[in-house]
Amino acid sequence: MRLAARGFPASRERESGEVRVTRFVERHPVWALIAAIAVALALWLIFAVWPPGLEAAIGRKRVFLSALLNGITLGGLYFLVASGFTLIFGLMRNVNLAHGSLYLFGGYVGYGISAWTGSWVLSFIVAFVAVALIGVLLQVLVFRRMEGQDLRQTMVTIGLSIVFADLMLWAFGGDFYQIETPSWLFGPVETPLVAAVRPSGEVVYLQYPLVRLVILLASVAVGIAMWLALNRTRIGMTVRAGVDDRDILAATGVQIQLVFVAVFALGAGLAGIAGVVGGTFQSVSPGDDTRFLLASLVVVIVGGMGSIPGAALGALLIGLAEQLGSVYIPTYAIVVTFLIMVLVLALRPEGLLARR
Repeated sequence: MRLAARGFPASRERESGEVRVTRFVERHPVWALIAAIAVALALWLIFAVWPPGLEAAIGRKRVFLSALLNGITLGGLYFLVASGFTLIFGLMRNVNLAHGSLYLFGGYVGYGISAWTGSWVLSFIVAFVAVALIGVLLQVLVFRRMEGQDLRQTMVTIGLSIVFADLMLWAFGGDFYQIETPSWLFGPVETPLVAAVRPSGEVVYLQYPLVRLVILLASVAVGIAMWLALNRTRIGMTVRAGVDDRDILAATGVQIQLVFVAVFALGAGLAGIAGVVGGTFQSVSPGDDTRFLLASLVVVIVGGMGSIPGAALGALLIGLAEQLGSVYIPTYAIVVTFLIMVLVLALRPEGLLARR
């Protein structure tokens, strides 16, 4: 049903990004000025040649750029995990605190397939399918029986995460597993970012691992595809309508439970893909399930439940905070992450890009 039929002007059904930015500037001119100054300062730090005094104060530019790119690529990994989590938790209102276990299991499956077949690409496919099937079982056997019971879902999935963690520890041991980078993605690539200027005047450009850049681009592609699917396709409209009023949608003949199973499978499969990504440029080990579950919760809280752009922004902020904090304030790096969450909860409790 269109909003105009309910007494709202049709022109307000969807606001463009330009209109939202304009309204933000009009309502919060001070914050808009601060944001503009911060963006200008960040661009200068990235692209300008640092004077010797600045390097003496905060360190070499090469270290800053490496930490910056590490934060962005880590944000891409967090987004892959949190995008599935925001579909399940933020959009479908299913409290799945076993989501971190799906990530870890996907990493183990990816490592096993990669070591067995030698195919890095195949490990993504198998991990997605395997973890998606587990997601289907969780939706059918667990969440379908506890719809709308948030506390019960929380307690049951916490118990399942403990069981899954013990089973994976029994099956794979407590070792660290590193998924081997394929030869066609191995090694660094030269970026257009100036890392230093030698006394002779020669410009030195930053080199960065190619596999991280490829994974970052893949994360961006996944995010765009998900946003388009949810906001520009009939399937996405069906999912959002089913969340708002499933009884009315079911009355139209739509098999809403099949739609929810498919969405849950997609969210779980994305966690499995993220496990392979994490095992490629980090490692897979016991405890990663808890770490990435907490990261997903923070990302969804910061970005806004059910918002794909919000998950992307939240993942970027948290990734940058972790990596830059670990370089410049290593003792308080974890504090910075939760400080961002506290500020968002205090100033905009629904999340940065969530609809009011």
